[in-house]
This record gives sequence, C-alpha cells and structure tokens, in this order.
Amino acid sequence: MVKTLVQQPRSFWHLMRIPVRFYRTIGEDIYAHRSTNALHSLLLKMYLYAGFINFNWLVVGELVMFYTSLQDFDTVRVAIAVAPCIGFSLVADCKQLTMACNRQRLIKLLDELEAIHPKTLQQQQLYKLPSFERTMQRVINIFTFLCLAYTSTFSFYPAIKATVKYQLLGYDTFDRNFGFLIWFPYNATNNNWIYWLTYWEIAHGAYLAGIAFLCADLLLVVIITQLCMHFNYIATRLESYPCHPAEDAQNQNFLRSMIEYHNKCLSICENINVMYSFSLLLNFLMASMQICFIAFQVSDSTIEVILIYCIFLMTSMVQVFLVCYYGDALIAASLRVGDAAYNQNWFQCSKVYCRMLRLLIMRSQRPATIRPPTFPPISLVTFMKVISMSYQFFALLRTTYYRE
Repeated sequence: MVKTLVQQPRSFWHLMRIPVRFYRTIGEDIYAHRSTNALHSLLLKMYLYAGFINFNWLVVGELVMFYTSLQDFDTVRVAIAVAPCIGFSLVADCKQLTMACNRQRLIKLLDELEAIHPKTLQQQQLYKLPSFERTMQRVINIFTFLCLAYTSTFSFYPAIKATVKYQLLGYDTFDRNFGFLIWFPYNATNNNWIYWLTYWEIAHGAYLAGIAFLCADLLLVVIITQLCMHFNYIATRLESYPCHPAEDAQNQNFLRSMIEYHNKCLSICENINVMYSFSLLLNFLMASMQICFIAFQVSDSTIEVILIYCIFLMTSMVQVFLVCYYGDALIAASLRVGDAAYNQNWFQCSKVYCRMLRLLIMRSQRPATIRPPTFPPISLVTFMKVISMSYQFFALLRTTYYRE
C-alpha cells in the first residue's frame, strides 16, 4: 500500500527560523518580547553583551596592529593583511548596533509580515510560496556556508596546522600562532594556558562577528523574499481579474483591497530602508576596500595564504552580490504591479474604477527599493559599480606599493 504524503503549509516561523536560530547562538533573541522565561532572556542578553565586549576588545587590538604596521614600510604588508578583517568587524558591529537601535521597528515589521503571510496550503500555492522559498533556501545555504567557512578557516587553521606538524610530522615545538593579526598588551603566546585562553577568546569573537554579519543579511533576504512574493501575488490578482462591467461595486471593492495591500507592502519596504540604510552604506564602502585589500593579498602570496584569503574574497563578493540581487528582484517585482494593472480589461469598467486604477499605476512607477544614503537604489548595476571601484583601489594600491 502506497502512503500519500500530505504537504503541510509553511508557517511564517519556518521562513524565519535560520536567522533567528543563528542569532540565538550569540545571545540575540529577536522574539525575546514573546518569551515567557525571564531568566532565560536575561542570561541570553548577558551572554550577548559579554560577547560584544570581548569582540570589540579584539577590534581595538586589530586597529592598534594596523596603526603600528603603517609606521614602517617593511610592515605595510601586515597592515594590508589586517585591513579586510577590520572592515569586516566594523560592518558586523554596525549591523548589530542597527539591530539594537531599531528593535521595536523590526518587531513591528515582522508582525506586519506575519499578519499578511498566507496561512493555508491553497493560499500558499496561489502565492507561489514554495518557489520563492526554494530560491531563498539555496541562497541562504550558499552564503551561510561561505561566511562560516571564512571565520572557521581564520580561527582554526593555525591550531590544526600546528597540531599536525607537532603530532604527526614530528616537529619539536608547537607553533603558537593566531589566525588574526591582533595586538595584545601582554605576551599571548607565553605559555599554554594564556595561549589557549586567548585563542578561544579570538575564536568566539570571530564567530560572533560572522553571525552578526551573516544574520543581518539573512534577515534582509527573508524579508525581501516575502515582499517579492506579495508584489507578485498582487500583480497576478490584478492581471487575472475579469473586470465584469455589470459588477462595478464589486470591482471597486476588489481594487480598493489591492491598493491597501500594495500600500502595506510599500510601507514595510520603507521601514526596511529606515533600518538598513546606514549599515548598507557602510557595507558597500567597506566591501570595496575589503575586496581591494584581499585581492592584493591574493595577488602576491604563498599558496597557503591565497587559499585562506580566497574564501574571504568569495564571501565578500557573494555578500555584495546577494544584497544587489535582492534589491534588483524587489524593483522588478514592484514594477510588475503597474504592468499587471494596465493589462486588465479596464476599458470596460466605470470611470471611477479607471481613476483608481490610474492612481495605482502611477504609484507603481516609483518602484520599491532598498537604498543607502547618497547611493542610487540597490540593483545589479550597484554590484558592477562596487567591483569596478574595488579594482580601481586595487590598481592604485599595487602601483603605490611597488613604486616604493
């Protein structure tokens, strides 16, 4: 007897689960306001604060290392090596600060998205939710793997390498090195206790930075995926509506509900811009510098360094492409609403209906976008500009360095 598998509807939590669960591993609980365990929430918050104090202490050490390395041309290469990590750390800090400052806005935004989320299996088929979710899941898996691979490689490669050399290859000493170039006010490699405590301090700081960096973008991906799904549904409903001339009151009620729905989605998009605008600006500026410095490291290093920094380079480029891709998808989905409205059989409807439809079309001509301050709306064109800017910085850096 063949059993029939019954497909279950996907809840809003199911779409949100990956960034929410990753955030909790560093102590950040997006849904802390719904928790019934006050002690658990307090412990998570203490863990989060302790983690960021440790992390920012390490960032200060990176900045000191960068500054001291610039004082002598012979150590400029060290400054160039530590610069991408500083950029990554500052962006992670900015994203977490954005999360903290806009917590209430984020809670309201997620509640609004949850309220309009299609609940039944039939509704989700009409919204094409399975298709949107599949694409989103692939993107999340790739970016999560790269981001965690970068932090893990930098964190654990020195210890693994030293262990293999000491235990398997018969080296006399265990090399006490760290994956990140950080200045410490004490001798961090003086003995095993100090070394391993410092090592795990650095590893936790790197993990926290990776998760803060990763989850802010994963949250953006989840939100924009759902906005694209809603815009697509509005366009499909508008385009397929029959517009019977004898049912003017019903036509107006339908169009009024679509206009309200459309305005709700646009309002959610504006809240995203309020939350993410400054962090996206810093993100793109730092990404240009990161890609430049990483490319410089890769262009003239050993195979070992090239392999490590290539993962970092791929993470930086994929992260920029990810944001630009979803910015472009949001623009395309919101513009489709106006095209779908025009493709109706509106010519057989009343003047009142046509006037309402015209207002919807006019509003849809200004697409929903994500936009940093002073930047044009983010799209795939932005990605090309960032890569172009990175190459210009890279060419200037190589010319200046080798001229010396």
